[in-house]
Amino acid sequence: MKVHNFADSPSLVSQYLAEMRNRNLQTDRMRFRRNLERVGEIMAYEISKTLKYKNEPVSTPLGVEAICQEIDQELVLATIFRAGVPFHQGFLRYFDNAGNAFVSAYRKYKEKENFDICIEYLASPCLDGKTLILCDPMLATGASMELSYRALLTKGTPAKVHVASVIASRHAVDYMESVMPQDSELWVGVIDDEINSHSYIVPGLGDAGDLAYGGKD
Repeated sequence: MKVHNFADSPSLVSQYLAEMRNRNLQTDRMRFRRNLERVGEIMAYEISKTLKYKNEPVSTPLGVEAICQEIDQELVLATIFRAGVPFHQGFLRYFDNAGNAFVSAYRKYKEKENFDICIEYLASPCLDGKTLILCDPMLATGASMELSYRALLTKGTPAKVHVASVIASRHAVDYMESVMPQDSELWVGVIDDEINSHSYIVPGLGDAGDLAYGGKD
């Protein structure tokens, strides 16, 4: 698995990450959601550079044809409810003709620090031969991402897989490298070194779903 860490080359992603981490700015849910979208937009642009293109003639208002390049592969954007929704929207703004897939994966706690990952909902087009971009803002252990990917495989086998996260732990990056296809690619805004006993990324930014949409019971 090839890993792309945006923190290796500071950019606007670094600015948006700083705002999302800042506890004094996190109370602005609209700003938090928009920053997730922005990072998704930038990652979509960078991923677009790896795609296949074909030359297509386009008629201009001057009655002359211009040879333009258009994406020559089918894309499916997949995300995990609920924190992944605004991040997914950023990708969709750029890949506006892509198919879309949604997975409900959540932590079901058995004890205070002991939980299973449960999947209750899946909606996806056929994935056979397509390019799958699976995005979720926080990649803490990698378990939710892997199980979501396995669930999506029931809808077909993609030709190429990209995984995208805003913040990942070093543990999760290592885990994804061990369980995902060798030719898949991982795109992360930054890699943090630790996860705590509750499997939250440290320093991280907290619960992205709660920060985007409010707390839950």
